[in-house]
This record gives sequence, C-alpha cells and structure tokens, in this order.
Amino acid sequence: MKIDKEIPHPIHSQHKLKLEYTEIPFNCDGCKEAGIGLKYKCQQQCEFDLHKVCATAAPSFTHPFYNKCEFQFYYQPPGAGKRLCDACRNEVLGFVYHCKGCGFDLHPCCANLPQVLDDGERNLNLCLQISSPCHRCGAKGPGWCYRSQCKTYNLHVSCVKELLVESWQAMYLNVDKNKVREMQTRIPSLKGTLKNHHMRGRGGKVGKCCQMAGGAVRVIVSAILGDPTALIAAVVGGFISK
Repeated sequence: MKIDKEIPHPIHSQHKLKLEYTEIPFNCDGCKEAGIGLKYKCQQQCEFDLHKVCATAAPSFTHPFYNKCEFQFYYQPPGAGKRLCDACRNEVLGFVYHCKGCGFDLHPCCANLPQVLDDGERNLNLCLQISSPCHRCGAKGPGWCYRSQCKTYNLHVSCVKELLVESWQAMYLNVDKNKVREMQTRIPSLKGTLKNHHMRGRGGKVGKCCQMAGGAVRVIVSAILGDPTALIAAVVGGFISK
C-alpha cells in the first residue's frame, strides 16, 4: 500500500503536511486524541500534527462489529450534544466516524484497530464486549476490549488510554519522583496477576497464553495510538512490566 510522504489537508490548507515518525507523544489536531509513531506534521512553525489514519481518513467505511451501519467521516462531531466513542468511551472532540442511522461514533484510530494483534507469542482478539473483568479496572463496563485466545485476559481499550495518560504525565510532564514511584507500585504485573488467577482456577496449572507481560500490552498500545506496527516499546513498557 502506497503511503504519500507529503499531503495537503483541508483543515490546514496553508501548508502541506509531511509524514514522519516520532517516539514522543503528540496530540492529534484532528481527533484531539493522543498519538505516537507515524504522523503527518506541518514543517513550518504551526505545531500542527495529525495521526496518519486521521490525515488519510476515507469519506465512509463499514466495520465488522456493526455490519448494518455505514459510517461517515466528520471533521466535527455532529449535533449539539456530547458524543462518546463507542470503542474507547472517550468524548468525541474532533474527527469522527458517525453512523446516522444508529448513532454510533468511532475515533478514526479506534475505527482502524486491528481485529487481531500478535505480540510474537500469542494472538489478542478485538472484541465488541468484554466477557470477564478487565485486568486493569476489574470491571465489565461497556467499550471494546482485547482478549487473549484463552478468553481469560481482557483489557478495555479505554483502560489502556488511561494508563497511557498516567504514564505520560510521569514521563513527560515532570511530575515529582514520588508520583512516579506511586504509579509503578499501583500498576500490577500482568504476568504475576494472571499466574495467580490460573493457580486459583486451574489447580496450579498456568495457561501459557495468559503469561502476558509488558510486551503484549505494548502491542495494544501501539495499535490504539494509530501505529499498529508495534514499534513503540518504551512509552509504557517500564511501568507495566515492573
């Protein structure tokens, strides 16, 4: 698939945008959500960035979770009321895919989340609804999730976004060291927690597909941020794998 290295865009018509890769978090000026990895950036002094998927969003698309819907692309959320993305449950503040018939809304990055992620050892499947408590929040609330093949490990897309915000506040916004230590203590080890779960439920036998440490979560993180190539390892890995 051809990727243009430089493009014009209607909401920033004064300058062309150039494709670049960054490991420093940015705020997309289209969907207003966090990003990292591939982006289109104004090379002048405008401080204007777009996720690659936001910059090249198709006018319409269909999604396998909503096979009776046709989503249309909008630069601003339609209507006067508050709208939430049905995938991550975050408020829609900018670019959005919206189905007029059903009222569903999806951020462009959420709309493009891969159905299956591979962290090198196991597959993580994108699911419309969570089947068992989320590893992060312990709840079964609404929103999409990624689930391991054995259906034991579940992680809300929304919870990954919350984890990112906390991590970036500690890493990039110069919060004090006590805050960083507090976060490192509060975020559990995925591998340890899941091992204990299997020992309680399966007589001590640990399911291999659920021995998930930071690597699997980093794959999910990279997809949510608009770069499903899993090149982003350093953003939250240090917090999750401790």
